[in-house]
Amino acid sequence: MAGKISSFFREYVLFFSVVLTVIGFIVFFIGFTGIFFKDVLTDVMKMDKGILPWCVYLLIIGFVVLITGLWYLYSYLKNRKFILKELETNKRSEFIKRHAELKNIVKHMPSKFQKMVKEKEEDLNLK
Repeated sequence: MAGKISSFFREYVLFFSVVLTVIGFIVFFIGFTGIFFKDVLTDVMKMDKGILPWCVYLLIIGFVVLITGLWYLYSYLKNRKFILKELETNKRSEFIKRHAELKNIVKHMPSKFQKMVKEKEEDLNLK
């Protein structure tokens, strides 16, 4: 069961990281506005005054969720860039040098990258 859940999240890591980042930003913004600009939160954004005591918690939770979303987004984009750069090579020796690192990174990426690496291995007669 855990394998199915992690593989589902692995397939849609880009979507979930963007969603986490947006939700984290919204919650962080509400918390920040509630702490420093209480009038803006209640008058302009039309939120209930009952949310004001929770603004510190919203600020902390929003910050954590925002940083988590940004980290997953950065990690995905960095790994994607590395994989695509390594797959551009046509030299077998260069591909073999980074093959172990590439295999390790591909394990944590969506399955389309695993297929791309397998095709490149077949093209270079690696396995």
